[in-house]
Amino acid sequence: MKKIELLAPAGSFEKAKVAFKYGADAVYCGTSSLSLRTRADMGNQDLIKTIEYAHSIGKKVHVTLNIFAFDEKYEEIIEMAKILNKVKPDAIIAADVGVIDTLKQYAPDIPIHISTQANIVSLRDCNFWYKNGAKRVIMAREMNKEQLKYIMENKPKDLEVEMFGHGSICFAFSGRCFLSDFLSGRSANLGDCAQSCRWSYNLYAEEKNNPGELLPIEESEYGTSIFSSKDLCLLKEIPEIIDMGIDSLKIEGRLKTEYYIASVINVYRTAIDDYIKDSKSYDYTKYIEEVEKSKTREFTTFYFNDRNNKEIQDMSGRQYNDKYEFGGKIIKYNEEKSVIEIKNKLIVGDTIEIIIPGQLKPHIFKIEKLWDYETEQGIDSISPGVKGQKVFMKLPIICEEGWILRRKK
Repeated sequence: MKKIELLAPAGSFEKAKVAFKYGADAVYCGTSSLSLRTRADMGNQDLIKTIEYAHSIGKKVHVTLNIFAFDEKYEEIIEMAKILNKVKPDAIIAADVGVIDTLKQYAPDIPIHISTQANIVSLRDCNFWYKNGAKRVIMAREMNKEQLKYIMENKPKDLEVEMFGHGSICFAFSGRCFLSDFLSGRSANLGDCAQSCRWSYNLYAEEKNNPGELLPIEESEYGTSIFSSKDLCLLKEIPEIIDMGIDSLKIEGRLKTEYYIASVINVYRTAIDDYIKDSKSYDYTKYIEEVEKSKTREFTTFYFNDRNNKEIQDMSGRQYNDKYEFGGKIIKYNEEKSVIEIKNKLIVGDTIEIIIPGQLKPHIFKIEKLWDYETEQGIDSISPGVKGQKVFMKLPIICEEGWILRRKK
């Protein structure tokens, strides 16, 4: 059974470290100005540091340079291409043919992966990009499994195929959306999406014989979120994805928290490993149960199983998780007093789950003691007031730096 790459999002160096700790084989990341996530916290030096760190532990980094670039961007693109050709990431992800042509000239040593933004939906698409130097194609999310199987059976043998397995879905085809630019002047195709598809809208009906008399149409008191999609989740389909020979399974979410990355990557890592170890005993329900703890929208399999699937829209348009939240991150373990970076309010008596890398079920305990980080005086609760705020907490098991704590609300 061919090993499938688990590819994780990394919006910062710290998020990359979390992704690797929880089982990612590779991460994708990019600088804020040249990738499709301008709000990701990744500058040039952090990008270089991420590549060096990944290679030191035998992991990979795919750099996103996937904007659709106007001419004034090419000076910066050329400089970045030269830098990347020196620091040697494992791939550059791009979609714009002008950018790809520039990469071939100024970063000839780095393999090119064709972004999902290129809308790759056919074998002919794959063959075109292969003939033009691509090592990997990232398929459009809109593909179903029969279409993917056909491509896997007929593509050039050394052309790699990547697909999305989990995360947000854009209302637009493969994410090429102009709605944000139209409504707020922030272009999704330049990495500055305002996520207008997640907004709630007021709809009105106008009777044509009474122009100007508008009757409101509402799904709820928040309006109607007619563009907002559910989140993709293909845990049940892991066996089919692996069996068809897909090279890389991608998790969406460079702007998500370290908690989200740890939770989702850990689930997919254990699901993949369990199936490869014992394919006949694969039970997707236990993985779904665990990943639901970190979801913020309902899940959908989108078009993977059925091109006619209509259960893909999230009309509530609200991100929420009413049961769990990011509790904290272990900075330093000590048998008596461990240092925890807090992310939400913690109270003595709270139920906490330690997410353990490579172990599906977390270790659950109740907070028995908290101490102020500055004075080491015992306290009953603490709320985050400044970035990086810390507290001492007694942990029930031996833990490692970087492990994530989940708090039950």
